Amino acid sequence: MSGLFPDGGEADPKPLALINTTPLVDVMLVLLIIFLITVPVVTASVPVRLPQQSAVPAASEPNTVTVTVTQSGALFWNETPLADESALLARLSEAARQSPPPLVRLRGDGDAAYAAVARVVTACRAAGLTRLGFLTDPQSPDAATER
Repeated sequence: MSGLFPDGGEADPKPLALINTTPLVDVMLVLLIIFLITVPVVTASVPVRLPQQSAVPAASEPNTVTVTVTQSGALFWNETPLADESALLARLSEAARQSPPPLVRLRGDGDAAYAAVARVVTACRAAGLTRLGFLTDPQSPDAATER
């Protein structure tokens, strides 16, 4: 009985230096199969129509001017009626000299002529005001789908 045990006659037993990777490969293959089966189930979604949410109105800046164009083409400067386009251009030129120049918010009636709104935009550019925004009324999601 020599050779197997230290007291059996062999002076220095040698340790086994091989790592058995078969169980590791088996576990990894099983996990891979499980992930391949479950991923398509997780990513598939139930078809639903999600509700639409309108945007929150932006906070008004302290340095803003609102120009309104009515359906008939009448012009208003912050709720004050203007006589004609030359009065609008004078007000816009005065506003452009402010430091910093104000933000011009344009409220155009939905039934107003395109030319009337375009003249206001052109007047703003001619006066040197480049910060121009268009105001709209918030619309419910149901009204948007009815059109």
